[in-house]
Order: sequence, then structure tokens, then C-alpha cells
Amino acid sequence: MTALAVWPVRREAEALGLRLSRALEAPLHRPWESAERQQEQFRRRYRDARAWVLIGAAGIAVRLLAGLPADKRVDPAVVVLDDAARFAVALLGGHEGGANALAYAVARHTGAVPVITTATEAARPLTLGLGCRRGVSEAQVTAAVTAALGERSLTEVREVATVDLKANEPGLLAFCERHRLPLRSFAAADLRERPFLTRASAWVQQQVGLGGVCEPCALMASPRGRLLVPKTALNGVTVAVVEDSPGGWA
Repeated sequence: MTALAVWPVRREAEALGLRLSRALEAPLHRPWESAERQQEQFRRRYRDARAWVLIGAAGIAVRLLAGLPADKRVDPAVVVLDDAARFAVALLGGHEGGANALAYAVARHTGAVPVITTATEAARPLTLGLGCRRGVSEAQVTAAVTAALGERSLTEVREVATVDLKANEPGLLAFCERHRLPLRSFAAADLRERPFLTRASAWVQQQVGLGGVCEPCALMASPRGRLLVPKTALNGVTVAVVEDSPGGWA
């Protein structure tokens, strides 16, 4: 059994599947190479992996999965990514199977928006936007986040957001892993189009071509939220905190 496998439904999505396969170090299936019906192929392979990324429409994914899930404690996790890599949907096994975390990983590698619908995440109202200098430690990230949160708790945080240029910083990744927080990244070009800043930084502008990182990242990750804590800087790490607005859909 493999930990993860990638299944593009259509040949046209093979390039996207290959990109994900390489990034996630997962085998890539090519169902169009067999004369057997795709649904039967997937039925045979379903339990060969602990998690699947299905590339295609959600409706097709539901039909492929028809009759297969039996117990959320042992069923493989499933994330559905559309062919245009717009949304990465944690469809099955959000918590138990790790689909929520997988959706964020797929999103980081494709630029998709992670779609998480489990109730536990909805009850966490805070989003952290983080920027940092190269090579900051986990301890530095922790200290800056603690200072920014003040009396609020890390247990209230739903996700961490940063610019894609910082998405592989070891200290940031270690912080997120320790606290089991998903890391979401935004392309610098997208942040440049949405300059949500209380004050710009000449240093950040020089380094990454943006007036700031933490505030626009937090506000883009939680677009209906309000900026609870503006940019707070401590020892090479900047943090902004956004809180979901009650009744945001009203």
C-alpha cells in the first residue's frame, strides 16, 4: 500500500497530475491507458493507497467513489482537484484520514484554494499571516506568534498564511507541524494586486517586491474577517491576526 496516489480522470489533466506526483512523491495513475472502465479500475485500486488526489470534477469523483467508503476510521482520504487547479476539496477523511492537511499541501503546490468543510475548523476564528527573514528558527516564529496573539490562544487558530517565497522556510514549517496548523501560501503576484496594508515596509519591498506580507496574506486567507492585530514584528518575524467576522454571510 502506498501513502498517497494521484488519479487524473482525463488525459488532458496528465501534466497537472505529473506535477503533483513529483511534488508529493506519489505514484501517478493513467486510467486512459487501459481498456477497462475507469470506475472498475479505481474500484480495484481504491484501497491500494491511504490517500488519493483525484483530478477532475467533483461529480465524477463521487461516481468513482460510489459504494466504496465503509468506515471513516479506515477509508482512504480523498482530495478532489479540478482540472484548472482552482480548488482542492477535502472530500473524504478530513480528520481521520488527513484529507484536510492534504488539501492544503495540494493547494501549496498548485495555487488552488483549499476547501475544508469539517466543523472543527469552522469553530476556529483566527487566521495568522506570517512573514519572516530567511533562516528564522521555529523558536523565533513561536515567540512572534505568541506576542501577536496576546491573550488569545493558538487553539483558536485555523490556518497560517504566507507568501509562496516563504512557504518552505524550515522554521515556519516546523512551527506549523508542531501545532498541527495548515500552511497556505499565496503567489507574490496575487498579493501585489491586493495590497492590504496598514503600513508598507521598504525592506520587504526590496526583498520580495511587496509592501508587506503578513497582513495581505491573513486578509486574503480570511476575506470576510477583520484585522484584529496589525503587523507585529519580533526578531525577524512579522505576524498579523485576522478574526472571522460574526454573521459574515449576512
